[in-house]
Amino acid sequence: MSEERSAGLHDTSAAPGAGAEAEVIACSDFSASDLDAYGAFAFGCPAMGFEELESDEFEPMWDDVEAELPGRKVALFGSYDWADGEWMDLWRERAESAGITVADAVIAKDYPDEAASVDCKALGAALA
Repeated sequence: MSEERSAGLHDTSAAPGAGAEAEVIACSDFSASDLDAYGAFAFGCPAMGFEELESDEFEPMWDDVEAELPGRKVALFGSYDWADGEWMDLWRERAESAGITVADAVIAKDYPDEAASVDCKALGAALA
């Protein structure tokens, strides 16, 4: 999904006048000290366990950046398999409770189908 989201940042046909540089960074390589280097953020995480954020790498990074995200452009995306995607609702609620304005959130069952790919590109364009 990160490829589709990134494509939206570069695809000016998705939103005329959009177009920006996108960098895909592994959550293990990102921290709150990196936030000021970027103008917008699309955080991606799959649902794990019982509709939870991935806890080994993603959630520690999210815990580190969460308090620094209010006032910044933020979008969320990810995939799920066996449940119904409730983890995204819970993640979005958590973010908004922390004062983060979530511009949009996109989920896909398993791997992005055509509709989810279109949504990811629109998400990227909205962050551009």
